[in-house]
Amino acid sequence: MTQDELIEKFLDYISVEKNYSEYTISNYKNDIVEFKEYLEREKFGTLDKIEVNNAARYYLSYLNGKKLRTRSVARKMSSLRSFYRFLINEGIVEVNIFSEISSPKLEKILPKFLYEEEINEMFNSINTDTLLGKRDYAILEFMYGTGVRVSELCSIEIDDIDYVNKQVIVLGKGNKERYLPLHDLIIDALEIYVNEARLELQIRNKKSISNKLFLNHHGNELTPRGVRVILENIVKKTSDNFHISPHMLRHSFASSMLNAGADLVTVQELLGHENLSTTQIYTHISKEQIKKEYMEKFPRAKRDE
Repeated sequence: MTQDELIEKFLDYISVEKNYSEYTISNYKNDIVEFKEYLEREKFGTLDKIEVNNAARYYLSYLNGKKLRTRSVARKMSSLRSFYRFLINEGIVEVNIFSEISSPKLEKILPKFLYEEEINEMFNSINTDTLLGKRDYAILEFMYGTGVRVSELCSIEIDDIDYVNKQVIVLGKGNKERYLPLHDLIIDALEIYVNEARLELQIRNKKSISNKLFLNHHGNELTPRGVRVILENIVKKTSDNFHISPHMLRHSFASSMLNAGADLVTVQELLGHENLSTTQIYTHISKEQIKKEYMEKFPRAKRDE
């Protein structure tokens, strides 16, 4: 098996078995290909037959010498660690050369989120008299109201929505399914989009018919990149031209739930986190929001204007 075939085999695994997003898979591929090229350049061997001891440590030094961000180096180490773990499980190599290489310690960065007034301004900026406006409103309502990942949103099919029981089945990481409740505003937005806009969008596609819930303006399946563009366009129409990303809506959902008194385990289940520690970072967001509200609202905490 060639090196390229090894890489493709691994990418198929994380795509099918792990259900990783296209963006994540692309990062894994780039990280592994970069290491493969480093081995070839330094004449250290191939991915499955490394001929030099401490090749992993040499590579880490090489990355550090490029003055990359700590987070980038840590991601590359993690990608290669996962790749060699896969090769061991497949019986292709015997040792994970990256297992004993410690990734750089990352500084804790709180996820960015939107305040309620910013979310409301986004809703108010959408022209729901248009086909795309109905779709965009449903997307925003759905993402903020469920906290789904953008890849999960794009994979949802029409039949995944249960309008009677007000819930949706979502396929998350590792092909794990979870049911999420849908409040009335989400249901209303989806019904308007499906009944008044989606069929018209589907007609624009002369080549195929898709079962995916959300379509782009050509009637094709909406991609994560397409969702990012939609959100950016919504924000451009608001009075505050703030930065937005799909993941910020996920962060905002979690923050809103915790600020309203939701149990941490409940939020973990809704977000589809495997470990509670991943969810706990949102408690820090909640504390930051409380501090901001205090400084802005408490009379004696305000600065004289």
